[in-house]
Amino acid sequence: MGRRQPTEDSLGESSRPACKPGGRRHHPPSSEDAQVVDSDVVDAVLRTARAVLADRVDEALRSDVLFCEELARRVADFTLEGGKRMRPRLLWWGMRSCGAAETVAALRLGVALELIQSCALIHDDVMDRSRLRRGKPAVHIGLAERAGLSPDSERGSVFGTSAAVLAGDLALAWADDTVAETVLSAVQRRRIGALWRAMRTEMVAGQYLDLRGQVSGESSVAQALRTACLKSASYSVERPLALGAALAGADERTTDALRSAGRCAGIAFQLRDDLLGVFGDPGLTGKPSGDDIREGKPTYLLAVARRWAEAAGDEQALALLGRVTGNADLTEEDLADVRGVLEVTGVRAHVERKAEHLHDHAVRRLGQAVDVDAHGGRQLLGLLRTVSGERTGHSPTAGGTGGRGSGAAGVSSVLIAAEGGSAG
Repeated sequence: MGRRQPTEDSLGESSRPACKPGGRRHHPPSSEDAQVVDSDVVDAVLRTARAVLADRVDEALRSDVLFCEELARRVADFTLEGGKRMRPRLLWWGMRSCGAAETVAALRLGVALELIQSCALIHDDVMDRSRLRRGKPAVHIGLAERAGLSPDSERGSVFGTSAAVLAGDLALAWADDTVAETVLSAVQRRRIGALWRAMRTEMVAGQYLDLRGQVSGESSVAQALRTACLKSASYSVERPLALGAALAGADERTTDALRSAGRCAGIAFQLRDDLLGVFGDPGLTGKPSGDDIREGKPTYLLAVARRWAEAAGDEQALALLGRVTGNADLTEEDLADVRGVLEVTGVRAHVERKAEHLHDHAVRRLGQAVDVDAHGGRQLLGLLRTVSGERTGHSPTAGGTGGRGSGAAGVSSVLIAAEGGSAG
């Protein structure tokens, strides 16, 4: 869930919520300031987040000073200190492209999305045993060190992991509280409540399928797509757009088209992320190449490779994939062999084409939902293009133009899955 997010917002000590009563509050813009928010959505979300989190930290202080300083403040800092704020931006421009300006509610819901993302990232780092996040110690590592324990010792590892589970739970509770305390009409609350509940469940379902795939060591193409949809596309793109549409009171046709656009863009992002995980430059991605293979992640890329190798009776490729997937000791030579299989068989080119078709479909569906020539629609179009990635193209040396299983039928299967159906 959202692993490769570069740090974008560096906040000084003075901007952190302090564990002491009182203090200055940063008030978000009023409902008449929609054009001000348009000019810098990220800044408006951050100002709202500071106000919301200052209140949450004050509440934590009333429970216990140590809990406030070591856990609650860490959750607040983690939420404020990094990320592209893509989910709040999608929510905002989804609302604005539908012609509405529910400024305060949109910004508060944006903060709630940032908090649920904090929950996901904190728990994800625990499950993946990641030591770094955004160039700093992951929350479970930092909590162990703050308690004076070595995160590499058994005692420190158990404490850090357990405390980080609580930190993620706190972030989720704060997210729910923020939604519950946002002023909404009865219709808005009903629609947003249903979307919020579905998004939380989908997020957990996607993470579970990811874990389950690592244990089993197997994943069908359809299951890999389903995992990508639940773990990345739904809560990262589709649901934020739907929340914006619900705030705007958009009709069913518009909402369905926006959701479809978001789902396709989100899956396209995940497919490109899978490719970067194997072929990306660590200097640009911020993590070693091959980590998805080492961890045994049930990616669409590997699922297609296995299916094609089985169909072709390629025992050598199947043996290689079976040996390296989930192997923590994966070597550079092993990784080079995997890359070779993905290139020669055309799997890499196939996945690139799938991502490109999904990108194109996302753009088409957005055009059916909103006016992409108007200010809000134009901004949203730019965001979806950023999420889904521009057309990459590929040369014969990057996987060729053929490949088994490609063509209209293969493209259609991905688009069916992106539209909420199933793929074989």
